[in-house]
Amino acid sequence: MKLLYNQYVLLIVIFLSPAYHGDEIIGGHDAVPHSRPYMASIQKFNSWIYVHRCGGVLINHGWVLTAAHCETEVGTNGGKRMLQVVLGAHSLSRYESSKEIFHIKRQIPHPEFSNITWQNDIMLLELETNAMITNDVKVLKLPGGMVDDLKPGTSCFVAGWGITSKGFLSDTLQEVTIEVIDRKTCNSKDYYNHDPEVTQNMICAGDSEGRGDSCEGDSGGPLLCNGKYVGIVSYGTGCADPKKPGVYTFVSKYLSWISEIIAMQAYNVTNEKLY
Repeated sequence: MKLLYNQYVLLIVIFLSPAYHGDEIIGGHDAVPHSRPYMASIQKFNSWIYVHRCGGVLINHGWVLTAAHCETEVGTNGGKRMLQVVLGAHSLSRYESSKEIFHIKRQIPHPEFSNITWQNDIMLLELETNAMITNDVKVLKLPGGMVDDLKPGTSCFVAGWGITSKGFLSDTLQEVTIEVIDRKTCNSKDYYNHDPEVTQNMICAGDSEGRGDSCEGDSGGPLLCNGKYVGIVSYGTGCADPKKPGVYTFVSKYLSWISEIIAMQAYNVTNEKLY
């Protein structure tokens, strides 16, 4: 069900702890309003307001791609649906006519996701109705096929509404430029020390001087390199720690799974209409 945006969405304060999983934008800046029209804010109903929980990307008129660890309980709370997706936003609190708000029909995390190893941290959200494509709401294309492994030093950017260096969720969409770090370095003793293992299904990226990073609140958001959608914000430890950079799910490793899920749901809907 698509909802009209007729009220402000308030934000809550989230204070950083010494160690956490998930990502926020540190050292970034305001994105040009509506320059990332594929961005989605996944929000959870919290007593009386919807609060930003994770980022995501509109990859199809009816589907958003995000991280599996963003999965949360469904159902209702005080008559309100527990989850909603907001598209077309720059500010989460201010009225913007571009906003489209949707209930979530189903959450489909990867069946082999592990919150211990962080393997397969990817999830599809099916919207109850299709998004209306406009100048401010657009689909971000998935990679056309298997993307070659990214070279260390490749410049990328990540965007989201996560916590900033001030310790608050950002009301406006932020973005920051970071660089790919080779997995050998990321798994070395001074970095993650294989705990957890940064695998071939993951991308390690950060800033060697700790000036920029992604952390809590940006989970599920996109990592774009060379203009391509290559990663999903997955996990990290600390904030903008040069030895604990962000780790991202490598999207191109999951193209078959994504296609199969979307095709399967479309097939089920078609069959339901025959009865």
